[in-house]
Amino acid sequence: MFSSKEEFKEVFVKNLESETGKTKDQATEQDAYRALSHLVRERLLQKWKETEQAYQTSGKKQVYYFSMEFLMGRLLGNNLLNMGVLNVVEEGLMDLGLTLPILEEKEADAGLGNGGLGRLAACFLDSLASLRLAGHGVGLRYRNGMFTQRFVNGQQVELPDHWLQDGYMWEVRRDEAAVEVQFGGEIESYEDKDGDLHFTYKNSQSIRAVPYDLPVVGYEEKSVNTLRLWSAEPAEEDLLNKAQIEQAHGNFIGHQRDLEEITSFLYPDDSHEEGKKLRLKQEYFLVSAGLQSIIAQFEELDLPWTDFSERVALHINDTHPALIVPELMRIFMDVKGLGWEEAWSITQSSVSYTNHTTLSEALETWPVDVIRTLVPRIFMIIEEINERFCQSLWEQDPGDFDRIAQLAIIADGTVKMAHLSIVGSHSVNGVARLHTDILKKREMKAFYEAFPERFNNKTNGITHRRWLLHANPSLSELITNTVGEGWKRQPNRMKELLAYREDGTFLDELHQIKQQNKVNLAQWIEKDHGIAVNPDSIFDVHIKRLHGYKRQLLNALHIMHLYNELKANPSKEMTPRTFIFGAKAAPGYYFAKKVIKLINTIAEVVNHDPDTKDTIKVVFMEDYSVSLAEKIIPATNVSEQISTASKEASGTGNMKLMMNGALTLGTMDGANVEIHEAVGNDAIYTFGLSSEEVLSYYQTGIYDAMEMYNHDKRIRRVVDQLYHYSPFSKGDTTFHELYHALITHNDEYFLLKDFNSYVAAQEEISHDYLNQRKWNEMSLLNIAHSGAFSSDYTIQNYADDIWKISEAKMLNG
Repeated sequence: MFSSKEEFKEVFVKNLESETGKTKDQATEQDAYRALSHLVRERLLQKWKETEQAYQTSGKKQVYYFSMEFLMGRLLGNNLLNMGVLNVVEEGLMDLGLTLPILEEKEADAGLGNGGLGRLAACFLDSLASLRLAGHGVGLRYRNGMFTQRFVNGQQVELPDHWLQDGYMWEVRRDEAAVEVQFGGEIESYEDKDGDLHFTYKNSQSIRAVPYDLPVVGYEEKSVNTLRLWSAEPAEEDLLNKAQIEQAHGNFIGHQRDLEEITSFLYPDDSHEEGKKLRLKQEYFLVSAGLQSIIAQFEELDLPWTDFSERVALHINDTHPALIVPELMRIFMDVKGLGWEEAWSITQSSVSYTNHTTLSEALETWPVDVIRTLVPRIFMIIEEINERFCQSLWEQDPGDFDRIAQLAIIADGTVKMAHLSIVGSHSVNGVARLHTDILKKREMKAFYEAFPERFNNKTNGITHRRWLLHANPSLSELITNTVGEGWKRQPNRMKELLAYREDGTFLDELHQIKQQNKVNLAQWIEKDHGIAVNPDSIFDVHIKRLHGYKRQLLNALHIMHLYNELKANPSKEMTPRTFIFGAKAAPGYYFAKKVIKLINTIAEVVNHDPDTKDTIKVVFMEDYSVSLAEKIIPATNVSEQISTASKEASGTGNMKLMMNGALTLGTMDGANVEIHEAVGNDAIYTFGLSSEEVLSYYQTGIYDAMEMYNHDKRIRRVVDQLYHYSPFSKGDTTFHELYHALITHNDEYFLLKDFNSYVAAQEEISHDYLNQRKWNEMSLLNIAHSGAFSSDYTIQNYADDIWKISEAKMLNG
């Protein structure tokens, strides 16, 4: 792209002046960010076009990854890295009196996701492009992200996330590819002269879907794939139609807001009926717009429909896009004139599905009446799919009503989206080996017995380019200087670092890098949060969505226990700790919000108490995001992965932290199991119940939280501090809900049962950290084995086993 920093400086300054009409000295940092981003985007357009042409001419199969979330993070630095010009640009900007990290801060984190689901999708897109695989994302262009999190008196407050208010430099609007999506109305049918049945809409609401495309740059700019995001942008005729239907012609602005609402917010509040309907509208809008676009591209190839699944793979990421199945059937039958059997065969062979939960209560369902009202033709097709599926089950096992009831797509007035996804696809995968085993043996046992050939495991992965090369350049440089460049393309080659596990000089360098990252984070925490933390303390990090099963409350109870120990004996020897949290609670999840309030209250107490403030610090980072994670992860010593065993499907934060040299403190849950297998017993801290023990407690119902409370004075003390007067409760009822969750409601996630082993593991960590040589060696073992968790390997497995896609050669090499 740029042969030298001198060439970059010349082009950049020229672009800055032409874009802004200002001289370099007059331009603001925001001006510089926009000019640089525009320059990078313009350079990408040619490679983007070449990639699309190469895919078309090669005849390669293409995969479309449908997801309600794509948590992309800031793109400027990552794009520069993947284009191979990061160092040239950094050096050129420094010569001009600018710094790249400051310019990167001017880019808003795209509000296109919430947590692990969206970050995984972003990693997958990165790997698809880096492996030269024809794979694209399909999502929604939310005008507002989930929310901006602020703390007021320690409580979470949700503010709008207007991430698009200054525009978005990376998107390209494609008006010419807009399509119409239909909602509501009545369905009329008629027979033609050949006796074939046809269906038409009457009084339906038509909404215009406009695509915005983002380039997804592969490493070394090998290829540039596409993330297509759909926006609801009603045309004038849409407004007139809505006014006609509602007989309200004087409120066009209100009509416009109603129609645009579909892509206004990521995850609208579904605690009321209108919110539920809006979520379903979003899901159908996504799949209908996406499929119409994909089918239009396929038709340009002038191939028979029987070739569709040979050229197109459609992937359902979690159940939100499950309506792909009936919508594809609708288009094939109602629009393209295919018969049911042919349409069903193509649909099943084209669609695959990833399940992301072991929580049966989290599996998505929709009331029949809601689907029937909003998408009546889709409901008719789901009914037919269900009828035919149940008939096939009857033919297999006549009279087995229980099996049919268990597997049916529609039951008890609800449509089960996971069932629809399984029945309508040819592949169903879990996201960690333990998770997949649980699906087969428990949550989806009946489906596994019916379709054993469809079930497979694809353990999640992360892109080492963003989470190591970009987030931790000092560590990346050390790895390259030690084992060469090969690990960047083949991350498993990080295992070559194992040869240095007893090399004192290398381990000292590793320690110095970690310490500098901790100093950098400590300075940022003091600047942004006003809290002085000790870089020589253990940085103990818990960053993930706030949920009961992820057990941030267990972590909080442990900190309360440490506080009690120090108050009882102020001279007690204790390795200093800095506990760092980052998490958002869903707006309607009141338990999670109480946990946030508790952690912030603990911080207020321990950070200011003379007996504890030099030994324990607690920092809860506001508004956790990808960009914030990139600051925290390189500085982490201890990675908290303490979910209730059997509850976490996989986790990917555990992999990012491991890759940056943190040691995992975790239950044997999700991908922790595979991390443990990789690093061995000596480089991970495990504790708590096994998944089998947890499942046994659920089945037998013999767990008794009160017994834990009565027989352990440490547990009794911290639990009482939630209910009775204490430095944390101050005698009010703020934390009574947490107390009742643990005692009255019998501790659903077994925090009290695991408390002792958790405390013991934490004590072991405190002891081991004092031996820096041993700690650095354990850190090295984690880094060396982390390459196996690169999403490059995960995606290659998807490509080989599920999607059947292969590398596409670019036209220009």
